[in-house]
Amino acid sequence: MSVGGGGREAVEAVWRIESARIVGTLARFTGDFALAEDLAQEALAEALVGWPRDGVPANPAGWLLTVGRRRAIDAFRRRAALDDRYAVLARDADEGDGGSDVLWDPDRIDDDVLALMFISCHPVLSREAQVALTLRVLGGLTSDEIARAFLAPTATVQARITRAKKTLAAARVRFEVPGREECRDRLGSVLSVLYLIFTEGSTASHGGDLIRTDVAGEAVRLARILSRLLLDEPETHGLLALMELTAARFPARVGPDGAPVLLEDQDRSRWDRSAIRRGRAALAQAGKAGRGLGAYGVQAAIAECHAVAGSVADTDWDRVVLLYEALGRLAPSPVVELNRAVAVAMASGPAAALAVVDELVAAGRLADSHLLPSVRGELLSRLGRREEARDELGLALHLCRNDRERDLLARKLSALG
Repeated sequence: MSVGGGGREAVEAVWRIESARIVGTLARFTGDFALAEDLAQEALAEALVGWPRDGVPANPAGWLLTVGRRRAIDAFRRRAALDDRYAVLARDADEGDGGSDVLWDPDRIDDDVLALMFISCHPVLSREAQVALTLRVLGGLTSDEIARAFLAPTATVQARITRAKKTLAAARVRFEVPGREECRDRLGSVLSVLYLIFTEGSTASHGGDLIRTDVAGEAVRLARILSRLLLDEPETHGLLALMELTAARFPARVGPDGAPVLLEDQDRSRWDRSAIRRGRAALAQAGKAGRGLGAYGVQAAIAECHAVAGSVADTDWDRVVLLYEALGRLAPSPVVELNRAVAVAMASGPAAALAVVDELVAAGRLADSHLLPSVRGELLSRLGRREEARDELGLALHLCRNDRERDLLARKLSALG
């Protein structure tokens, strides 16, 4: 033990870094994901009491794993009277090494973490449960932290996690890395959950902050892990590239008062050049697989167009339009069409873009989103149709739930008189 203060801070730091490997290792040891997550939480609770009092152990992660292992053996013994399998597990565990070294196998830790990603994002779970479980077991976030990130009651988050573990147990989902074909089939769910977490961090849907860098940063960290574990899957690199290139603009997207700064007004010298380099390297890696870019890779290519341009005027808008057209074929959605309209406005003028937006309006797409009337109002304003622009921006203001975006819309509305 290293005696001294900072015990609680050390617990939190170690847990954030090592929680996925600890839960994954315990899941391999017990063969029971739900039990493993409970054991890891019990070890965490013991550390929160013991480390501030006794000092931080020399091997903090090993300490947590050893405690979890002991608790697992206790659980096996309690269950032995009900199920012979647990009696065998308890006996085998007693005859084992007795410490964490035998479990902390460097050759298996990566597989444990990968298996944890796939089980947290298993298709039997709802999307809300996938997000909560991923942030809990892979991100090491507490229920309170997850609740704050998504502006949900803590009790709701806890209920989602509990229900998710029960669902996985009822469906008898095994803790393992799926076979190659199944892995590719289920990878989309993992990528989608990570992107959803990142999106909520990069543009918060509710509340007083435009960007939640802690939430977005956690998604980037997990995407880095995934891309390292699945080197031959281009979309893992495409998603990482998209996140890095998007996050690179965070420092310039918000003013000193927390207000949003539009792309054309951003100080590009404040963009994170290291993140841009990492994003471009990940995008290049995605292209090396030889299967063409997927939807995340194409979005990353669009983000790269912005990253390498010296200004809005210098951006290759024709290429951006072409990339959005490609994205619309790979992953058609009204949001993609709306973003294509913005690019068309820059490449060909607001009248051409308005035609695209009006098609979305006629089809009843994005009726509950503030994004459509916001873009339409901007286009109408540029065309000099001020009265119609005011109506659209007023509707956008009514539908928007983020306080910072509402302030921006209110300023645009005020500027129209």
